Amino acid sequence: MEKKRDVREGAALLWDGVIEGMPLFAKELIAGGVAGGIAKTAVAPLERIKILFQTRQAEFRSLGLFGSFGKIAKTEGLLGFYRGNGASVARIVPYAALHYMAYEEYRRWIILGVPGVGRGPVLDLIAGSFAGATAVLFTYPLDLVRTKLAYQVVGSPNLNIKGIAAGDQVYKGIRDCFSKTYKEAGARGLYRGVAPSLYGIFPYAGLKFYFYEEMKSHVPEEHKKDIAIKLACGSVAGLLGQTFTYPLDVVRRQMQVQRLSASSSEAMRGTTDTLVMIVQRGGWKQLFSGLSLNYLKVVPSVAIGFTVYDVMKSYLGVPARDEPVIEVIRNRRNSQPSSLHS
Repeated sequence: MEKKRDVREGAALLWDGVIEGMPLFAKELIAGGVAGGIAKTAVAPLERIKILFQTRQAEFRSLGLFGSFGKIAKTEGLLGFYRGNGASVARIVPYAALHYMAYEEYRRWIILGVPGVGRGPVLDLIAGSFAGATAVLFTYPLDLVRTKLAYQVVGSPNLNIKGIAAGDQVYKGIRDCFSKTYKEAGARGLYRGVAPSLYGIFPYAGLKFYFYEEMKSHVPEEHKKDIAIKLACGSVAGLLGQTFTYPLDVVRRQMQVQRLSASSSEAMRGTTDTLVMIVQRGGWKQLFSGLSLNYLKVVPSVAIGFTVYDVMKSYLGVPARDEPVIEVIRNRRNSQPSSLHS
């Protein structure tokens, strides 16, 4: 028993040493990745239905939320609600990791590089915007694959691609989807729809951080560390940011699945053409298709994400946000006199 206890204690000390030796950016990557993966899996069923609402309007919107859940459960079973979630998690883990880490890094770079810059919400708007764009560029192909896999519905008559029977699956999994997409259109095909993604994420990521920090600035000092307050501010910020940028998300989804839709014989459309086509066919309301579902998804997703991120940062010993910046500034100031005398 004592041997086992010693082994456990030794392993714990070794692990603590590994964590302590990690650079700050690595800790932020891990915390963000874990938070993103858990939050995304928790809301995967709603994400699947939302994508189907955005891309299969005639087939699923008429059924409504509960009817759509019933159809998926009947035709695909429980696992049907998680179709494409493997690709979603494979994307969201590096995406969330990069997003959080890049946001913290951009924020520190701006503070260090622009003397006298304030710590207000505008700083978070800029840092969040660039962080969102960075994360999208690195992980977009995984989002494309996730959407294509989620779009497939077993036994659907609307999946109409030349050479593929209606009941067959076009893609067998993540690797197969990557391979076929690359063969069809090369690297460019893996980034189809990235333009509206960047148009959307740039303001969304920035606005999300902006609203979050703006609301937190009005919270009494004694309550600023309360998890419940952080979750409430984050949820509202996510909802506001999503509402302003949601139409671009609908355009992106439509572009991602154009080759899979029944009208795939038509020429592939760009961002503006797709936006106009959606409005012409379904009116401006179609640009907000699935938004109510997104609200249901965003609140728990943001709540879980913030909670897990905070827990992981605490576990990994990540200091308060501005502590590393203050330390760097102090070190620079301390080193200046010695450099002058040398």
